[in-house]
Amino acid sequence: MNHPSPAIVTQRAAQRLPRLPLLLLCAAYVLPGLFGRDPWRSADVTAFGFMHSLATGRSDLWHPLVGGLPPEGGLLPYWLGAGFIRLFADVLDPALAARIPFALLLVGVLLLTWYTCYHLARTQAAQPVSFAFGGEATPVDYARAIADGAVLALLATLGLLQLGHETTPELLQLSGVTLFIYALAASGVRSLKPRVAVLTALPLMAGSGAPNIAVFLGLVGLSVCWMSHDAQTRRFVTWVAAALLLAALTATTFDAWAWKADPRPQLRQVLRLLAWFTWPAWPLVAWTLWVWRRHWLKRHIAVPLFTALIALVACVVMNGSDRALMLALPSLAVLAGFSLPTLRRGVASAIDWFSVFFFSFCALTIWVIYLSMHTNVPAKPAANIARLAPGFEPLFSVPALVFAVAGTLAWLWLVRWRAGRNREELWRSLVLPASGVALGWLLLMTLWLPALDYGRSERPLVQRLSRYLPYGVCLEAHGLPRSEMAALEVHGGFQVYASHALYPPRCDYLLVRGGRSAPEPGGWTLLGRAQRPTDRSDFTYVFRRHGADED
Repeated sequence: MNHPSPAIVTQRAAQRLPRLPLLLLCAAYVLPGLFGRDPWRSADVTAFGFMHSLATGRSDLWHPLVGGLPPEGGLLPYWLGAGFIRLFADVLDPALAARIPFALLLVGVLLLTWYTCYHLARTQAAQPVSFAFGGEATPVDYARAIADGAVLALLATLGLLQLGHETTPELLQLSGVTLFIYALAASGVRSLKPRVAVLTALPLMAGSGAPNIAVFLGLVGLSVCWMSHDAQTRRFVTWVAAALLLAALTATTFDAWAWKADPRPQLRQVLRLLAWFTWPAWPLVAWTLWVWRRHWLKRHIAVPLFTALIALVACVVMNGSDRALMLALPSLAVLAGFSLPTLRRGVASAIDWFSVFFFSFCALTIWVIYLSMHTNVPAKPAANIARLAPGFEPLFSVPALVFAVAGTLAWLWLVRWRAGRNREELWRSLVLPASGVALGWLLLMTLWLPALDYGRSERPLVQRLSRYLPYGVCLEAHGLPRSEMAALEVHGGFQVYASHALYPPRCDYLLVRGGRSAPEPGGWTLLGRAQRPTDRSDFTYVFRRHGADED
């Protein structure tokens, strides 16, 4: 049964976002954080450790190791990063070389989100109501405007900001999800591209550590294609089934099958994560699901809705994993795009005013603290930084200041432009949220980058530990997180072996993670301890084996 469309859109409202401003906005989002920093602790430096181990020949292609331990999941992300490290070994820092392909993947996610929404908005069920005397938006212009809004919604989403700029397997998984929903969206209008996309998407996810999600996505794809009224989309079932088979073979080849479910998920924690991680997309998604409630089984709603639900369920069963929830963001952005034709003017104005005040306040705060770091005026922010990050010395950079000033002036111009005109374009209510997020990220990655790198990098800890250790020595590690072991290998050049690694060699030096009181392992002599500058209670203790030669 065909239900009427809730979208009423004039041709004037379906004007597309000018391409140069959109490209500049995407560049301001993607490029900051690519240069001038170390891999940050936790997952970022751990993944880089595996890539560095492969690129330098410390482990073989099928068995990358950090601390003598293998990775959890597929190998494709580590092969990708190691390949770029080897490719640019003579011209680029390894950390920068490893980030290049992941920055390109982020660009691909934005591009594929646009095309996914474009193809879904071109379907018959997604078209706006036709006017009695003409003047409604043409299908192509309408689809372009909706797709522009979806990209803006994705850029505005808070959850993508940091995780989207890391060199972790989840970014490859995100690319696979976006490639998959693009394949389903384009299955009714194209032949070769969606076939190649779906045959790539699911194996890509399986080979990067998410085979179970790939299988469930494939089942959703089979159901959506099977129930479609479009004959070409129904025939796409064969290609989805082939992609499922390839994904299963890939996961088996990489021995990537693993169930990471938590038997007691904390629903309150999941809801809290969902509220801020998917902001501001989730209110728009809720509105989309309400106004398009009679179209849930139509492809323009079913594809993003049910693929997003797979990621949401994965987040819940993994006890609030933000990295699982990130896989829902492209689908949520597409759903948010379909809210725009039905969004009331008062809601759009509220979004604009909230964005202006919130992001202007954030930008002002960043500038005030930056000035305090370099001029000590006002004095309190600089004192707080000295207390939170002892030993940090502010570094002045002219290029960073120039980019920060340019971004701030662009924001002020955009606010004036948005407030001074009565815009009718569909995407108008998402311009300020997306630009505000990009501005905040740009300012953080220029004005605050030295301070953030000092606090988030493992390099200061490695430098402090190196005072007690000969260069390149073999280290046995007890209780150290994998990120710290990766940093010791990457930044310090040490040979690190976790205490539970398979066949660890006999090392003359031992590192133990502990509190303020030193552990007392038998047969070892305490040499000293060190901690990160921003830590207060966690220490890493250095021991030498009794009878070992001093270097």
